[in-house]
Amino acid sequence: MDLRANIDTPITLKPMERRLIPTGLYIALPKGYEAQVRPRSGLALKHGITVLNTPGTVDADYRGELMVLLINFSTEDFIINAGERIAQMVIACHEQAEFVEVEVLDETERGAGGYGHTGVK
Repeated sequence: MDLRANIDTPITLKPMERRLIPTGLYIALPKGYEAQVRPRSGLALKHGITVLNTPGTVDADYRGELMVLLINFSTEDFIINAGERIAQMVIACHEQAEFVEVEVLDETERGAGGYGHTGVK
């Protein structure tokens, strides 16, 4: 679903400026669910505007107003007007993992190889 700017007056984001934009939206998610706030691809491509902490996670126990942390990566001012679509939100079920401390991890074929270890083919 699209999230819209719930503002009284336009907001100007200067180059490299970041700002929390209110949406006027409050949600109550059931336990085991989360919402993720994601950028709109058109804003990123055409204007250099994106969600800074993407995806922004909204936990099930959060009850405040949903805010979107936008940043302007372009070299020009960007004006946000009331009601404009500024981000997207996806709601999904997620598992609650319980961790068990161990002394040694099981071996795998990959092992501890990190970034770039598996190649591109």
